[in-house]
Amino acid sequence: MRRVDLRKSKDFFEDLAKTIKEAKINEVLVILFEIGDFSAVEKSFSFVKEQGCELLNSLKFNQVDWTIVIKKV
Repeated sequence: MRRVDLRKSKDFFEDLAKTIKEAKINEVLVILFEIGDFSAVEKSFSFVKEQGCELLNSLKFNQVDWTIVIKKV
């Protein structure tokens, strides 16, 4: 399991795609990112699936941060 902090990312989805590409098969990633509005959270669910990963969990970390737990399959 690896924790990846993308809270300061300029382009969250580009950085997320790069992180997923570098991950090993069956590796679990805990991705932390900032939410301005909820649309990034909803989009991340379908984006993760398109990248060949399984969404294991999604939760609000605090008032401005969100966490998704994914597994590369």
